[in-house]
Amino acid sequence: MKKFNVNTNRMSKTVLTVIGLLIVIIVTAAFAANNKEDKAPASTVQAMPVEVAIPVFEKITEWDEYTGRFEASNKVEVRARVSGFLESVNFVDGQMVKKGDVLFTIDDRPFRIALDQANADFGQAKASLKTALDNFDRVETLRESGAISTEEYDRRKQALEFAKASIQLSQSRVDNAQLNLEFTRVTAPITGLVSRDMVNEGNLIDGGTSNSTLLTTIVTTSPIDFYFTASESDYLRYARLARAGERGSVRTSGIPVIIKLQDEEAFVHEAKMDFVDNVIDRSTGTIESRAVLENKDHLLEPGMFGKARIMGSAEHEAIMIPDNIIGTNQSIRFVYVLGEDNVVTTKNVILGPLHSNGLRIIRDGITQYDKLITNNIQKISPGIAVTPIETFWIKNKAGELAVAKVE
Repeated sequence: MKKFNVNTNRMSKTVLTVIGLLIVIIVTAAFAANNKEDKAPASTVQAMPVEVAIPVFEKITEWDEYTGRFEASNKVEVRARVSGFLESVNFVDGQMVKKGDVLFTIDDRPFRIALDQANADFGQAKASLKTALDNFDRVETLRESGAISTEEYDRRKQALEFAKASIQLSQSRVDNAQLNLEFTRVTAPITGLVSRDMVNEGNLIDGGTSNSTLLTTIVTTSPIDFYFTASESDYLRYARLARAGERGSVRTSGIPVIIKLQDEEAFVHEAKMDFVDNVIDRSTGTIESRAVLENKDHLLEPGMFGKARIMGSAEHEAIMIPDNIIGTNQSIRFVYVLGEDNVVTTKNVILGPLHSNGLRIIRDGITQYDKLITNNIQKISPGIAVTPIETFWIKNKAGELAVAKVE
């Protein structure tokens, strides 16, 4: 029993010794760590890296864009010139027809009867003329011998003139009846694309008046017209450019126009301006213009919308930057510029239109040598120091403008 107590005391002392050593080690390590931290120098905060690039500076020609609508270069409403029973429709809805093609046929029997009557009247008039002429010839010889009175001579002369007039009247009735018979065949007045038949065969139609029955319409779509409107200020600018010899006249020079459709990304349809209206609309302050273009494949249809681009300036040097680096402060537009000692500054800019390359033209506010900050726009502010990374503008495979680092 005594031996057991001795071993227990030894074990307790051993445990206490180990615990004491661990405490000493931990305290020593903590003290050493604190001393190391006190001796380490304070780290400096690195300035925010930003990409900088100079603006795009090159010679350009500015283009103005207008939204407009295509219209047929020629459109005709087909109406009959005589009334009657519609006997047949001689075309397929939507087909291409040529000038002179018979589109509708009206029952011509009443008109043939009218022509026969007119011819019969004309025959009677010719017979009456012959009789009057013979009677007059007889009194013409008797008058010289004094065997006939003046009254009888005048009466037969007047009868001859009446017979001549009757001939002319009868002839005109024959001509009119002949025309009406021809009008029973309603033909295409122009070459173009026909619409559907508005009236089916078997119906009675009115003709020959302004309220005649509309039978169908025909449009010419090759060439096709494109109408758009420009503001009074734009018109004045174009006129002054023409007077200065920097651009052709809008009315006489056939200024090139490029058009794109709603589903197209690029302006691919070439046209020429061939008409500018002679007045400016008082209610809208705009003037209407027209461009004409070929449409041989008949892709373009009347009523389609499109966007036209025309030359809006002479060739000149311009500064251009992307829209996404332009900031807004109420009505003021500005850009971040790298200043001295790599400190951020701002410059107010006056914007021009978007150019065809997708960049915004800058009228004033920056120079071609300013280093513009192109990223981290939301994280910087005037007066802070940054670390600039030199870049330049390139176009990627998708044709979009991007920046590339200077190696």
